[in-house]
Amino acid sequence: MIKQFSKIAVIGAGTMGNGIAHVFAQKGYQVNLADISEEALDRALSTIAKNMDRQIKKELLTEKEKAAALDRINTFVEIKAAVAECDLVVEAATENADLKLHIFKEIDEYAPEHAILASNTSSISITTIGAITNRSEKVIGMHFMNPVPVMKLVEVISGYDTTGEVENQVVALAKDLGKVPVVVQDYPGFVANRILMPMINEAIYTLFEGVAGVEEIDTVMKLGMAHPMGPLQLADFIGLDVCLAILEVLHQGFGQPKYAPCPLLRKMVTAGHLGRKSGKGFYDYSE
Repeated sequence: MIKQFSKIAVIGAGTMGNGIAHVFAQKGYQVNLADISEEALDRALSTIAKNMDRQIKKELLTEKEKAAALDRINTFVEIKAAVAECDLVVEAATENADLKLHIFKEIDEYAPEHAILASNTSSISITTIGAITNRSEKVIGMHFMNPVPVMKLVEVISGYDTTGEVENQVVALAKDLGKVPVVVQDYPGFVANRILMPMINEAIYTLFEGVAGVEEIDTVMKLGMAHPMGPLQLADFIGLDVCLAILEVLHQGFGQPKYAPCPLLRKMVTAGHLGRKSGKGFYDYSE
């Protein structure tokens, strides 16, 4: 454990937030997990416990370690109380720029002066986020991959004002979590989504234009390109609304037609077919 980060706040208890809280608590950090809904917090703790049970089955964790890790997580429904004594705040809210900026203003107001503020954003500019705070030099991107307890990569993104010292501290912290940090520049989509999302979008266009069916497209990418999951199945896993939001950031940020979201993706999101989380996307998850 890196002592300068003894207490960490995670804002947002959804899929990414609970995963981030899980890995920090497992590594010995005190975690304040915050969300506007008590229900979301209860669901998050239940998910963390289930995921730790999986680790116990694989002999990656003991019952004693699980109990100790869960004991390190405290839940809050107010940002002010959650961040008050923290050394690092990791925002893991929905991929919506207005929401993230609103949250960062609040975090900046209530977090201690020395605290580093990180965003788990997968596409939104860290420079833009930093600019609405009074500590842009301490604002950084820490983009974890889903599922957080399993995936090794963390994209570390410095904004225009982020200091080298803050970047080095966050890189060291990611390594302490057992992750592999990769430092990337602050441009739309960073590296992961700048490459991944056009591929997913192209797979949706391939379906939209009737070239092949859902399973056929995924089979080609799995067996032909050795991808562990096909692009349409992966889109369902990420959430089609999240894919759409990231493509819109890329399209707006670069102004290039190659990033324009496929009309089929837009239609599915409008209809509420968001993938695994809604029970239906390119595949049916109702059972």
